[in-house]
Amino acid sequence: MSKKYEALAGDIIRMVGGAKNVDTLHHCQTRLRFKLYDESKAELEALSKLEGVATAINKGGMIQVVIGLHVADVYEEAVKYLEPGGETSQSPAVQEQKTDRAADKEKKKQNPFDIATSFISSIFAPIVSALAGAGMVKALLSVLVAFHLIDTAGHTYIIINMISDAAFAFLPILLAYTTAQKLKCNPIMAATVAGILVHGTWGSLVAAGESVTLFGFIPLYLVAYTSSVIPIVLVLLVQAPLERWLNKVIPGAVRLIFVPMFTFLIMGVLALGILGPIGAMVGQGLSVVFLWLGTNASWAPPLIVGALFPIMVMFGIHHGIAPVGTMSIMQLGYDAIWGPGIVCSNIAQGVAALVASVMTKDAKTRQIGIPSGITALMGTTEPVLYGVNLPKKYPLIAAMIGGGAGGLFAGITHTRRFAFGSSGIPAVVMYIGENTLQYFYQIIIALVISAAVSAVFTVIFAKKQKTKTETDKDARLEQPKEKERADAGKVFSPAKGRAVPMEQIPDAVFSSGALGICCGIEPEEGVITAPLNGEIVQLSDTLHAVGIQGENGAEILIHVGVDTVEMKGDGFAAFVKVGDQVHTGQKLLTMALDKIKAAGHERTVITAVTNSDDFSKIELTADGMVQAGEELLTLEK
Repeated sequence: MSKKYEALAGDIIRMVGGAKNVDTLHHCQTRLRFKLYDESKAELEALSKLEGVATAINKGGMIQVVIGLHVADVYEEAVKYLEPGGETSQSPAVQEQKTDRAADKEKKKQNPFDIATSFISSIFAPIVSALAGAGMVKALLSVLVAFHLIDTAGHTYIIINMISDAAFAFLPILLAYTTAQKLKCNPIMAATVAGILVHGTWGSLVAAGESVTLFGFIPLYLVAYTSSVIPIVLVLLVQAPLERWLNKVIPGAVRLIFVPMFTFLIMGVLALGILGPIGAMVGQGLSVVFLWLGTNASWAPPLIVGALFPIMVMFGIHHGIAPVGTMSIMQLGYDAIWGPGIVCSNIAQGVAALVASVMTKDAKTRQIGIPSGITALMGTTEPVLYGVNLPKKYPLIAAMIGGGAGGLFAGITHTRRFAFGSSGIPAVVMYIGENTLQYFYQIIIALVISAAVSAVFTVIFAKKQKTKTETDKDARLEQPKEKERADAGKVFSPAKGRAVPMEQIPDAVFSSGALGICCGIEPEEGVITAPLNGEIVQLSDTLHAVGIQGENGAEILIHVGVDTVEMKGDGFAAFVKVGDQVHTGQKLLTMALDKIKAAGHERTVITAVTNSDDFSKIELTADGMVQAGEELLTLEK
C-alpha cells in the first residue's frame, strides 16, 4: 500500500545525510522524527521543497519532517532504506529523475503567467525582510530630510543613506543567491558572479566613461549594475545549465577547482559583454519613449508609470528609466514625467496590500502585508510587491488600476515635483515650488484618488476571489437549501477552553499552516470529543492524536499538546478505534492535563483541517472561552 511513497522516502533518507547518518527514526501522527549523528548534514530547505513534505524543522536536535496523515505509509518505506543494502535499492539519480518528471508534469498544468510570477515570487520572497528593513530606514531618512532635521551634506545623512541603500545596491548578489537556489545551482558561485557586476572596479570604469575592451577586441558595455534585477537573473538562467554541464565533463578529482574557474570566466564575460547590457538597453529604449510622450502627450507618462510601475520593478527596468526624471529636473527645474506616476503607484500598492491583509484570514499574509504595506506608503514597494501583491495577484491588479487613475489626474493637471527623494507620503513636500502650493495640492488629490480606487478594486476582487463563480444565478437559486448547505460545513470544539488562533499555536508546524488551516484550544478539562460526524481513520499508538474523515468532506486531525508523542501514551486513554463511526460530541480521548504539564509540554489541543485546499474558505468563528461542542470553524467549498 505504501509503495507509492517509495521515491519520497528515498529522497528524505538521502537528504538527512543517508542511512549511515540516522541514529533513530520514529513517527508520530504527522511527522517523521529523526535523531541524526550529524545534524548539519540534514538539508532542511531541500526537504521542505519535496512534493509530499509540508516542511522540515530542527527542534531541539530532533529533525522533524512533516508529512501529514500519510506519515505511516512514508515511514514504512523509509525504514527499508535503513536496512542493510536498503539505501542503494534506488540510486539518487533515479530519485532525481522521478522528481524532475513530477515537476515537469506540474509545470505543464500551469500557464506561462503563473510560471513567471511563481518564479519571480520565489526568488524575491527570501529577501523580503531585508528589503523591508532597508525601506523603513530609507523612509525614516526621507522624513528627517523633509522636515529639515538633518543636513543632506552632513555625515549623518551620508551614513544613514548608506545603511538604507546597502540591500538595494547589492540586490544582484542577494538575487543571485535565491535564484541559484531556485535553479538548483551553487548559490555561492552565483553570488560571486553577481559580485563581478557590482565590483567597485567596474563601477570606476563606468564612471570614467572610457571604452573598455577585453583581450583587446571584446567590447564591454559601460553600465552600472547596482540595484538591477534583469541582468543577474539572465546570467543565472545561463549559468545554471553551464554549471551542470561542467560538473559532468570535468573529472571529479579536479572538479572543485576547475568548475568555479571556468564558471567565473565564462559568466563574467557574458554578464559584462552580453547579458547585462540587454537590461540596460531595454531601459534606455523606454527612456526615449517617455521623453517623446512628455513632449507630445504630457498626460500619458504619469498614467503609464502609475499603472505599470510594479511591472517595471519586477523586471528591473525602472532603474533604466529613472534618469528621465533626473534629466527633466536638471534641464527644466521640475519633473512631470517620472515622479508623479511613481508616488501614485507606490501609494496604490501600499493601500491594496493593507486592504487585502485586513480582509484575509491568512496570518502569514497579515504578518507580511501590514508592515510592508506601510513601507510602500513610505516609498519602497519591493517588500509588498513580492511578499503580498504579486503572490495574491488581485491586489497587484487593483494597485495598477489605482496607480493609473491617480497618475492620469497628475498628468492632466501637469503636476510637478521639484526635488529628488523617496516616492512615498513624505515626498509630497517635493511638490512645493515655483512660489506656489498648486502642485502640492494636486499631488495630494492624486494620491487620494490612487488610494481610493485601489482600495475599492481590492475589495471587489477579494470578494470575487472568496465567492464561487456564479454562471447561472437563477439556476442556483432554484437549488434546494439542502444542496446549499452541502457546500458548507462546521467543525465544533473538541474541548472546553480558550480558543487560540492559528498563528498563536505554540508549534511552528501548525502555526505556519503547513498541515492546513487550524486553531487551538487551551483546555480546562481533559476530555476530547468528536468535532463533527465522521469515521475514525487514524489513531496514534501514543493516543495523543486522532484523524477523522468527516461526512462533509473535511479531513480533521486533532492533536493533543505539543511534542506529547514523547510521553508514549502516559496519561492518555482512547474510547474509539480506527473504523469507528462517530458523531459530534462523542468522547474520543481523555488526557491527564497535570501529567502533560509535568512533562514540560504545552497542552494546546489543535484542530487542523488537513485538506484545507479542498475548501474556498475556512474561518475561525470562536472567540475567547468555548465549550466542547460549540462551533469552532466554518468551512465553505
